[in-house]
Amino acid sequence: MSLHTSGPSSFKDPFRLDRLADELEKRESSTGFLTSHHSTELAAEELPDLPEHIPLSHEDKYLTAEAFNVEEFLLARSYTSLPDLRAELRQYLAELKEELVKLINNDYEAFISLSTDLRDEGARMERLKYPLSRMKTTILESKRELQTIQNEIHEKLAHRAQLREEKSLLHLLLKISESVTRLESLLLITSPGQGANDSSGVSEPSFLLHPTHSEDDASDDKGNRAKHLGRVAAEYMQLLYHVRKARADRCKFVDEVQWRIDRVHSTLSSDLDQLFAQTVTLLTDLKENRGTELERNKWMSDLSECLRTYDSLGLWRDAEDVIRKEVVRPFVKKTVHSSALATPHPPIVPHTPFQASSSEPLTSALPAHQIPYTPFTAFIPKQAQSRMPNPLIDLPQAHLLEDADDPLARLYNQLLRFVERDVMRIMTIAEKVSMGHSSEFPLKNLQLPPNPDTDAISGSREFQIMANVVWDEFGRSIMDEIGGIVFAAGRPAEFRKIKHYETTQAFIRSLELLAPSMHAVETMRAHPTFLVFERRWQLPVYFQLRWKEIVGSLEDVLSAARLDPITSNDGLFATPQASATWIAISACWSSEIYIPQLSHRFWRLTLQLLSRYQGWMEETLGNMDNTSKPLANVQQPLNQTNTSRSSTPGPAADAPSTENTAAEDSLLRQYAAAIIDIRIKENNVLRLWQQVISMMLPEDNKDDRLAEVALRESLSGLTSFITPLSSKIISILTRRCCDGLLPVRSIPSQFRAMSNKRIPTEPSYFVPSILRPLKHFFAIGTAEGPGMLLKDSCLKSYSTEVFNNVTQRYTSYLTAMKKTEESLKRLNKRKKAPFSLFANSSNATDESRDEERIRSQMILDVEGFGRDAESLLVDVESNPYFLILKEVVYASDPE
Repeated sequence: MSLHTSGPSSFKDPFRLDRLADELEKRESSTGFLTSHHSTELAAEELPDLPEHIPLSHEDKYLTAEAFNVEEFLLARSYTSLPDLRAELRQYLAELKEELVKLINNDYEAFISLSTDLRDEGARMERLKYPLSRMKTTILESKRELQTIQNEIHEKLAHRAQLREEKSLLHLLLKISESVTRLESLLLITSPGQGANDSSGVSEPSFLLHPTHSEDDASDDKGNRAKHLGRVAAEYMQLLYHVRKARADRCKFVDEVQWRIDRVHSTLSSDLDQLFAQTVTLLTDLKENRGTELERNKWMSDLSECLRTYDSLGLWRDAEDVIRKEVVRPFVKKTVHSSALATPHPPIVPHTPFQASSSEPLTSALPAHQIPYTPFTAFIPKQAQSRMPNPLIDLPQAHLLEDADDPLARLYNQLLRFVERDVMRIMTIAEKVSMGHSSEFPLKNLQLPPNPDTDAISGSREFQIMANVVWDEFGRSIMDEIGGIVFAAGRPAEFRKIKHYETTQAFIRSLELLAPSMHAVETMRAHPTFLVFERRWQLPVYFQLRWKEIVGSLEDVLSAARLDPITSNDGLFATPQASATWIAISACWSSEIYIPQLSHRFWRLTLQLLSRYQGWMEETLGNMDNTSKPLANVQQPLNQTNTSRSSTPGPAADAPSTENTAAEDSLLRQYAAAIIDIRIKENNVLRLWQQVISMMLPEDNKDDRLAEVALRESLSGLTSFITPLSSKIISILTRRCCDGLLPVRSIPSQFRAMSNKRIPTEPSYFVPSILRPLKHFFAIGTAEGPGMLLKDSCLKSYSTEVFNNVTQRYTSYLTAMKKTEESLKRLNKRKKAPFSLFANSSNATDESRDEERIRSQMILDVEGFGRDAESLLVDVESNPYFLILKEVVYASDPE
């Protein structure tokens, strides 16, 4: 019902509500449009968001979902009541039906035409089946025929491939047969098809360097036997390649001809051994003057060619056996025997580089100065390091040992000269062959016939003449023939005195300098004979004996658990225990005891010696602390006094007795001796590490860093004693210096009792004696003192600490004196003396003069005390405790 009524209906509105509403509307409109609009916006911002009604449509996500969820749909329209929702759904259903009817009406004509067009199409489809089935049958038949033809073609191709493989195999077998026959003919081996008369008169499978057969029987390849055998070896390696391929196909023909292949290998090996042995003999035998310089060059070429053939065949150990039997072993048997050290040896004549005629003796062409002799040195010459020596011209000389009075050194020099003269040239050529042919012979890894000597000694596929021949023969002969004389580890004194170990090690180093490469040296050190030779020294036994000797002598000195200082003015240790420990540590690395193979054992012993000395020091200092307990009140530091100016000093300590003074002197000497020993030991051990130990330990950067860290940790355990020992020394020196301050308290009474009332001009008599104990300790102004060796390192720190403590006590004394004087002044003022015009004035004047003289004397004493401290390297001007003391002295009278 409308609220606006007029005329006859006005009686229905007795309260005139319509009129009041109109007036309210006019009043609100008069406030202006902007205000109302602004308030409307504020109200809109403050109101919460109202739900937005979205009508149902095809784009509704709840209706278009694959699975309709009733709960989600109802929650999305929770603001709509159920009747309204039902009405809305019915309206949407009506819209859907209307749209469906429209779609049917629009496509009705096309739907009717589709049903009309499909009439009688079933019969037509049935008629199409018959030609399709016939076509399918024809296609399947053609496919089967094509498959049959394809299978026949594949069978023919496979048969042809098999024939080709069989043909290639037959060709391979023919190559093997031809190669075996050719090798037999080249090696003059009787083939199975030849009779005894067809052997060309050759009864031996091997041939000589200068053959006796005619030129008609010898081919052009046999003019140079070494090259001829090299070509035979290449042919033999090709044969082995073909044999390996045939074995992969399981060919029985290879098994049938294997005995011929083995015979070829045996003949080739024997011929090569014979030629190599003859060549080596010609090059190393100086008993006869054989050949001209041109012939010797040819022999060197044959030697190189033989070594290349050995290397290509993989017969490195066979070549080494030839060198062993023909060159090394005869000399070693003749030189190294049970009486070799007592029998003089004839000098080894080196090969002459000059050409000698056949009628002239060999020794006449060799001047005396051509015998090489070089003192032993552990360093490789620069020339040997810069370039490889020429095996014919520029071979390095052997570094010989000093053999003046040592028969073992003379024997070793004989061996070195022999290696230099006869073996080094062969080793150098073999090393070049191994390095040059490692990539030139890809067939050298073929499976050779069984040869137990190939890798029996060394698994390395190269020549190892230095390890397998030279050292193996030398080491075994030394151990078997003169081992009882050379090895003497059970007698350490004789072991080092005779110096067989040093001489032998020098010999090994000299022998290593003759090695053709560093790899040869490493191989020699890893050889079983070398390892057995090193074990024969029984170095662990030697170390145990040395350990007992070093540790036993040290324990005898450390058995006394007390510090006995000795006079030491030259930088040596102050106690015999520290000196004995340093001697033991130095002995571990001395040339008379140290052995490089025992470096880790001696290093561990060094750390144990430092730890043992640290334990002894800890035990000794603990015993000293227990015995010095009665002097605890004397040794307490005096810097515990409060430095406040308002503090009151405690009662003065009594003067120390003679026994306490002697005990303190003994403690000062012992503490100072301990600090001196620790500092000297630290410096000496670090210097020993830098100059000796770090050079002797094995070269490993990581191990060196760890070893240095371990050494510094051991030394830090010793240096940790310095701080508490310094504190005890400072405590005793502080108490003694504070005893010199006792006359300070008697200065006022002394000046008041003096008859001569003059102003003082110099410090008191006791001022120079305050810091005198500190000077006596560091031997300043005296001949000697307990800490004279600590003067350079500890004078400033000790003096500063003692000065601070004494200054605090000095300040407390002056503060207490000032308080006492003020108390006396107040007491005198309370006393009422009888009136006397002249007497009262005279007493006041005398009292003020006494105070002035006392203050002047205190100022002079403090300044003298500061100058005395400056002579002890104390920074007086910036010292806070001394500034407080000066402030107390220069303070004006409170009255």
